Amino acid sequence: MKPLSWAIVGPGAIAHQFAGAMTAMGRQITAVGARNREKGEAFAQRYGIGQVYDDFARLFADKAIDIVYISTPHASHYGLMRQALENGKHLLVEKAITVSSAELGAINRLAQEKNLIVAEAMTLFHMPLFHQLKALAESGRLGRLKMIQVSFGSLKVDDPENRFFNPALAGGALLDIGTYALSFARFFMSEQPGTVLTTVEKFATGVDEQCGIVLQNSRGEIATLALAFRAKMPKRGTVAWENGFITVDDFPRAQQATLTWASGESEVIAAGDTERALQYEITAVEQWVAAGENPLHYLTNDVVALMSDIRQRWGIRFPFEA
Repeated sequence: MKPLSWAIVGPGAIAHQFAGAMTAMGRQITAVGARNREKGEAFAQRYGIGQVYDDFARLFADKAIDIVYISTPHASHYGLMRQALENGKHLLVEKAITVSSAELGAINRLAQEKNLIVAEAMTLFHMPLFHQLKALAESGRLGRLKMIQVSFGSLKVDDPENRFFNPALAGGALLDIGTYALSFARFFMSEQPGTVLTTVEKFATGVDEQCGIVLQNSRGEIATLALAFRAKMPKRGTVAWENGFITVDDFPRAQQATLTWASGESEVIAAGDTERALQYEITAVEQWVAAGENPLHYLTNDVVALMSDIRQRWGIRFPFEA
């Protein structure tokens, strides 16, 4: 299979990280799309990109492009993804991939119809550490999974106009940082939770500022999550089995975890490199395109379904939702 021709839509902060990862891998980016042409041209010059589009429709129609990385704010993802798929492009899309399971379901149907790969840029799904921890869990040495605890708190400037708190931009902690916490929990749980309990404190604009979430599946596995947008908390996940537990700090791009056995003995498990997080992501997606299947897409579907369920329980609906 020939190397994939990549384009980037939305040259923001995370796109700079992504382009840096591509450069480190010796990859050439074909095009960048930016509504602000001056910003797009500066981005293109920095990373040696030959084509700049200030009209996304023209970028999606470019037959030289095979796959598009979308890093615009998540409220815009659905419309851009539809355009890209209709033009035959594979997709890697930043978190949250869509704002609802209704949107993602429509995207999945279109991707299947077009025989295209859709993937979410959820770094922890691609970190070697997590796959090593999953293999350890599946070996049976740790016994049955019992409990998961996840915390993630970020101190955002309380500006009602910015994307973090603006309902017109799908603001709120759940879709911004909660998607990481839910992805961590779902990665280790053996099946999708069917029981959801939650409480929320809303910001003045009506979006979620902080919350507590409890999940349980039919196998008795329980996860508790704490999220905050106006209080700093560690990005920490703990997973407890019958025979021991692991603790993962800074879990979205973690390269090591501490395993503590029931006896009290502990050891450090290390795998991968935090600095290469986006490179792992790029490699995985290219492999999935070659194979014609994204084997982790069920995790994305499940997490988006949980976020839709939770938001419905809170009575939070964005102005642009039908």
